Amino acid sequence: MTSVKVYVGVTDDRWYRFLAGRPDLSEVNFWRPSSGREFRAIDHGEPFFFKTHHPHNRVVGGGFFSGFAPLRVSEAWEFFGQGNGAVSLGELRQQVGKYRSRPMMLGEDPVIGCVIIRDVFFYPEDRVAGPPPGFASNIVQGKSYDLAVHPAAGYFYDLLNRAGIGGDVDLSEPWHRDGPIFGDPRMAPRRLGQQAFQAVVLHAYERRCAITGDRIRPVLQAAHIRPVTKGGEHRLDNGLLLRSDVHTLFDRGYLAVDPEHRLLVSPRLREEFGNGEEFYRRAGQEIAVPGRPRDRPNRESIEWHLDEVFLRT
Repeated sequence: MTSVKVYVGVTDDRWYRFLAGRPDLSEVNFWRPSSGREFRAIDHGEPFFFKTHHPHNRVVGGGFFSGFAPLRVSEAWEFFGQGNGAVSLGELRQQVGKYRSRPMMLGEDPVIGCVIIRDVFFYPEDRVAGPPPGFASNIVQGKSYDLAVHPAAGYFYDLLNRAGIGGDVDLSEPWHRDGPIFGDPRMAPRRLGQQAFQAVVLHAYERRCAITGDRIRPVLQAAHIRPVTKGGEHRLDNGLLLRSDVHTLFDRGYLAVDPEHRLLVSPRLREEFGNGEEFYRRAGQEIAVPGRPRDRPNRESIEWHLDEVFLRT
């Protein structure tokens, strides 16, 4: 069993109130003004709470960590729009500039760290909570808590319960992911939001088409190996970063990947169109995959695509 962590991130009043007034936005970007280090304080699907600065100093809502990606400000707007906590790209630029060590120059498009939170909720004013135990006033970004060992695990259970997430939990025992609360689909550890899927796949594949290596950002697309409409999920291990035309060929079965991540090319590509040599030259070669094994295309999705989509003859 894996113990569960939660994270409490510090935000300003403007960001939270803007998003609290837009309940239709279920996926938001808890951005940082510089890309910095990758956010690894908690794992996908673990709770992430929003706490305001002093003097308000209250936990006002939260959600579930969905992924991290360094994106340019314009890309963050492209993916998340008002989920960035701003009404326009211009306002987002102003907000980012406010927290940077130097002013943002005209035309500058800096990279920011995007901590992506899905299934977001905000408490009514009369249900906001006091700060977590042991949360020092000088903490600038946030703090993580391991609920298997932290004596105040009940405080965080109460926060989830206020959002309608919970069940009967024996808090005298270590809290683990396979407990009753974690049967809630909102807390699925590998599930991503729709926009997080796009951003995280782009980051994991280092902005290169997995098959051709192209790095022309406007034509790169996050492709599902097994489509959501066919039972697939927004998960990094169900994704590939592909050039737009390669994406089309993959979805129509002219290209595939085997369980060893080698490229397969259907004979139908040559038979029907009389070309495709770019792909036949690469047939049998391993495609580019993410560095972390758990992020690579999973066997189940690959085998579904081979059985249901790939044009073998």
